[in-house]
Amino acid sequence: MKTFIHENWNEKLVLELNEYLHSIKNKDKIDFEKRVVNTKKECLAIPAPVQKNIVKEIYKGNYISFLDIMPHDNHTILLICAYLISKIKDFDTQIKYINKLSKYIDNWSVVDTIKFSIKNNEEKYFNYAIKMLNSKRCFDRRIGVRILFNYKRNQDYIDKVFSLIDNLSNEKEYYVNMAAAWLLCDIFIVDKNKAYKYYKVNKTNSFIINKSISKCRDSFRVSKEDKELLLKYRKKED
Repeated sequence: MKTFIHENWNEKLVLELNEYLHSIKNKDKIDFEKRVVNTKKECLAIPAPVQKNIVKEIYKGNYISFLDIMPHDNHTILLICAYLISKIKDFDTQIKYINKLSKYIDNWSVVDTIKFSIKNNEEKYFNYAIKMLNSKRCFDRRIGVRILFNYKRNQDYIDKVFSLIDNLSNEKEYYVNMAAAWLLCDIFIVDKNKAYKYYKVNKTNSFIINKSISKCRDSFRVSKEDKELLLKYRKKED
């Protein structure tokens, strides 16, 4: 593989990276990737292991200078940016580049690639999640929900997480609602007693509740008894 370890990234080097990505694209799977991801960006259908090897190369050099440019020419290079941002441990620095990346995100895949190191910064990330949930941009709000996955075992925050899910009662965007449904399913798996209490009193929309119950019923980590009991908490469609 061509090396992408650089002391300082510039537009010429980004162009070389893009040319390399195009040279290894999988033409047979491009249409499939575009349908699954549902993006307007150009797709190259490059396998994740190959992308991650490129990320490792960039990370060995001055990867921050790469993120300063924030290339966004195609879906793959956005994923590379998301992988690199996930490696940032400093809260302020990571948020700076998430905000920069978020302007170009038009699909769930890039959002879900970002990982958050919330340890010792729980309050800061939680407040950032609230900020993103109040954004007018759909995928900013999905970022907000995805951050909340890090609090599903945190008893100091779980009730606050439920309140934020309640605040999505008027949410219309599929990709935000679906993320919230997955979040509720995950909470049920790790703390079903808390989840049951929420199902009883929730004020969120029917899609989130019903889809989360469906996800729980599909999970091998949920007992047969709980799968049956969950049906009583289904909501009439909004």
